[in-house]
Amino acid sequence: MTETRGTTTTSRPVATRTLRAMASPITLMVVEPGPSAQSCLDRAEAVIRDVALTCTRFEPDSPLSRANAEPDSWHEVPATLGRAVQEAAGAHTSTAGLFDPRVLDLLLSWGYDRALSFADGFVHDGAATAAKPDATGPWRPRVIERDGIWRIHLGGRQIDLGGIGKGLAVRWAAAELAGAGSGFMVDAGGDCAFGGIGPEDTAWNVGVEDPAGGPEPLLVLALTDTGCATSSTRRLRWRSGGKAVHHLVDPRTGLPGGDGLAAVTVVAADPAWAEVWTKALFLAGAAGVRRRAESLGLAAAWVGDDGVVGSTGLLDALTIWRPDHG
Repeated sequence: MTETRGTTTTSRPVATRTLRAMASPITLMVVEPGPSAQSCLDRAEAVIRDVALTCTRFEPDSPLSRANAEPDSWHEVPATLGRAVQEAAGAHTSTAGLFDPRVLDLLLSWGYDRALSFADGFVHDGAATAAKPDATGPWRPRVIERDGIWRIHLGGRQIDLGGIGKGLAVRWAAAELAGAGSGFMVDAGGDCAFGGIGPEDTAWNVGVEDPAGGPEPLLVLALTDTGCATSSTRRLRWRSGGKAVHHLVDPRTGLPGGDGLAAVTVVAADPAWAEVWTKALFLAGAAGVRRRAESLGLAAAWVGDDGVVGSTGLLDALTIWRPDHG
């Protein structure tokens, strides 16, 4: 998770909109709002609510749920879902299959078949593992848009668009806020976009949350005109069949991934791709995360199960504060 810091007391006027969607608190903010700011906020909120209704797997009548019910058939869908499936297919290809929404089968077998309050200590009595998902080959959904009509074919397997869906909602909401004032922020529970000036500084001060739940951030970043996302096992973890599981599944093994890691944060121009790359880095585990992040040229930070924070040089260049352990 990430959090915007220094916005309680501001030196510049702001217009703020808050809501809850996609199981996350959402904050939209415009700094020094212009005359169109409220209509821009309205459109940004509408974008987020549209993604939440269209791309969720937790509502049986959502367009995604209807497509998942018959994944080997063609479906006419809203443009939002068509574009999201298109983006997910591109992410699958670019990550060499590390991003694979077909791991939904495993999540369902572990009991994650509905929106759950993991903080209550949810336990699923079924098997903690299932057979390795039949996702060894590339995922090739088909998406067709003709005269404004979108149709999709999921390639025979149901999918989960949760993470990338939230990243896309942030991307599309940010596009609605651009130009609404001197700066803007979209914060969807740790998937964020920042533009222009922050309410106090020339950049937005963004804290990287401690996945162990500590009160202070692990790092504070200065960001503008970019996106940021964090993948963490802090909240979405539970017990299934007597074993600890979480939502960051490695499609190569069919098991929870990220050995030795508690969280990964990526700063990238596009918030949806920041979200995708956090997953790809997390699955490298503590032993391989630095190598993978540097080979991909990413501004990234990670937290081990032991609480040790690592980061790439590109992330260090954006860091304005870190704890002094000396």
